[in-house]
Amino acid sequence: MGRGRAKAKQTKVARELKYHSPNTDLAALQRELGGPNRSDSDDADYAEFRDADPDDEDDDEDDDDEPDNGGWATRG
Repeated sequence: MGRGRAKAKQTKVARELKYHSPNTDLAALQRELGGPNRSDSDDADYAEFRDADPDDEDDDEDDDDEPDNGGWATRG
């Protein structure tokens, strides 16, 4: 017993939410969903990585011409 009263309250709450929406601050919602603003100083922090030449092989540690086989001996 008691299920009828709980169901009636749930129905009342659902009906209020459906037909009587609260005032929404759309500007605050847009700020929240928009995320942090980017500034020019953020771009300057990553300039050295953005301007790096992808074809530049000076940073290659593995300069030998043999393929890396993970330390396994090959049959020959």
